Amino acid sequence: MTHLYCATSNPGKLREFRMAAGRVEIEMLPGFRDIPPCIENGRTFEENAVLKARHYGQHASGLLFADDSGLEVNALGGAPGVYSARFAGPKATDAENNRLLIERLERVTNRSARFVCVIAVAEGERLLKLFRGTVEGTVTRKPKGSGGFGYDPLFYYAPFAATFGEVAAERKLAVSHRGQALRAMLDWIQSS
Repeated sequence: MTHLYCATSNPGKLREFRMAAGRVEIEMLPGFRDIPPCIENGRTFEENAVLKARHYGQHASGLLFADDSGLEVNALGGAPGVYSARFAGPKATDAENNRLLIERLERVTNRSARFVCVIAVAEGERLLKLFRGTVEGTVTRKPKGSGGFGYDPLFYYAPFAATFGEVAAERKLAVSHRGQALRAMLDWIQSS
């Protein structure tokens, strides 16, 4: 069985990664919480994913992957983008981020948006490969559903006629940005 380390402290992301992993064992990097955090000062999801993979990769005894993901809203010029997790401030909760997004879009009619996920795989500090996934949708005027995490209750996906917060995790993962990037990474690992 292939073994991969993951550099995340987000329990929702780790749960989704493991759900999609199949025959690949995904484990949080041992001692992750004791490692000084990576400074995510990249301007793109790609830059931040690479920064994290190289930073945490030097603490792993094998392959490690890190992701950077978030929501891009067209009417906000792509915001919150790389600041999705800290849109309402450095220690913002999902509810605070969602409230701020609703406020910023209060009078906006074009509510089109996309979720983006970029995964970087590293061995030590050496970057091996990048994988990107995107899914298009719109931002609702109020949260719907209690599933998922982050902006899921606000992200309406027309083919489901529901928000990501209203559907089962497996169904979301089948089409989501994170699911796309993860499947591409797993295919690459298993074919290497």
